Amino acid sequence: MSSAVPMASMSTYAILGCGSVGHAVAEQLESEGKDVLIIDNDEGRVEALRDQDLDARTADIAETDVAEVIADRDVVLVMSADIEANKTAVRHVRERGGDQFIVVRASDPVTADELTELGVDVVINPSEVIADSALRALETGELEHRAERLAEVLQGGERLAILAHRSPDPDSIASAVALQAIAESLGVEAVIRYEGEIGHQENRAFVNLLGIDLSPLAEDDLSAYDTLALVDYARVTEYTLDRQPDILIDHFEPELEYDARFADVRPNVSSTSTILTKYIQEFDLNLSEEVATALLYGIREETLDFKRDTTPADLTAAAYLYPFANHDTLEQVESPSLSPETLDVLAEAIRNRDVQGSHLVTNAGFIRDKTAVSQAAQQLLNLEGITTTAVFAVTDDTIHLAARSKDIRMNIGAVLSDAFGGIGEARGHATDATAEIPLGIFTGLEGDGASRDTLLTLTERAVKAKLFEAMGVDVEMEGNGSESSNGG
Repeated sequence: MSSAVPMASMSTYAILGCGSVGHAVAEQLESEGKDVLIIDNDEGRVEALRDQDLDARTADIAETDVAEVIADRDVVLVMSADIEANKTAVRHVRERGGDQFIVVRASDPVTADELTELGVDVVINPSEVIADSALRALETGELEHRAERLAEVLQGGERLAILAHRSPDPDSIASAVALQAIAESLGVEAVIRYEGEIGHQENRAFVNLLGIDLSPLAEDDLSAYDTLALVDYARVTEYTLDRQPDILIDHFEPELEYDARFADVRPNVSSTSTILTKYIQEFDLNLSEEVATALLYGIREETLDFKRDTTPADLTAAAYLYPFANHDTLEQVESPSLSPETLDVLAEAIRNRDVQGSHLVTNAGFIRDKTAVSQAAQQLLNLEGITTTAVFAVTDDTIHLAARSKDIRMNIGAVLSDAFGGIGEARGHATDATAEIPLGIFTGLEGDGASRDTLLTLTERAVKAKLFEAMGVDVEMEGNGSESSNGG
């Protein structure tokens, strides 16, 4: 048996059994200029094939001498509806000892396995082929229907506000940019808003290099817009807006209940950018370099450059976007420079890290730029064996905390809400969250250096205890065998 796929130079084919399936294959091969020999035991059918200028002969495909007749053919397609005759024909061909590439029709998984054992290279089950074709047609039809419905909702208003999730990541930003492009192609004015901050250096570089126009959400900002869309927003742990969204598009099932007029939630893909790419294709938009680059980066970041939970849909979307994207810009986005203060904060966070299992919690001390905390949390997630990080630091009278997680079993937004929701403000979603906690009783300790050291020590103990408890980690804060604690 030959396990190699036939080379493009192979141009001689034999079709054994030429019912409707075999006939369709024969016509396609003939249209491509292939040399095709057809063998069938129905004389009337053979005569009809000859009338179409096809090379057809009458014979029982189960007869031994048929294998000799087709011995010079590179590819043999056994397309009869008689599965037993197909098995016999395969035996005769393989008994000759040749290396012909054989494709055979089966009727069910059992006969498919039997044919494979006989030395068949490719087994075709018509029912599976029909089912696959039907599913592809269904997917195409569903996308077309969804696109029409999305267009109806978008064109039902004049001004659209697109809200990315809090402290948006590339997938959320790229999805918002794509929806903005779709809306504007339909004559609808669209703006992008976000809550929190764009704290990570790569995300800021992403926005700046691509010239993405998005602004923080201000109070009463949404009142000027008659349509509201949430993109990559579903896993927030708290919804604070005073109106329901009109549009919800996400690749996660919502943590909360929304009453959207249009919703497209697909947990079977790994990024919201993938979903928006499909809509870009369905609307047949003239894809700009900026939108293509944003979407490709969104998919790559959400799938960890196709190493995490990547689906065929993510890959086909990325393949579509690839020729349109600016790869020099992508390289710049993925290699941003770190500010001196960010490096100092990261160094302090590494020095003070406390690792319990795959969870890392650390204190970065007193800081001036709170965005450095988010960057440190993201950078520390790259340490070997670490799936969850939490970095906190003090500025003025507030503890700023940023957490990241790639553990699918943990919702880090819920962890921070459980730990600090009652004493401060905790916001975020499953993989990315922040908290701001008043220093409270520790504020009175500020003053000389010794008081600041005491303040940090007490803050560290309190924050770590609450975090590890909320994570379900049972530790003793003193002598707990941590990797490093408070500079140890």
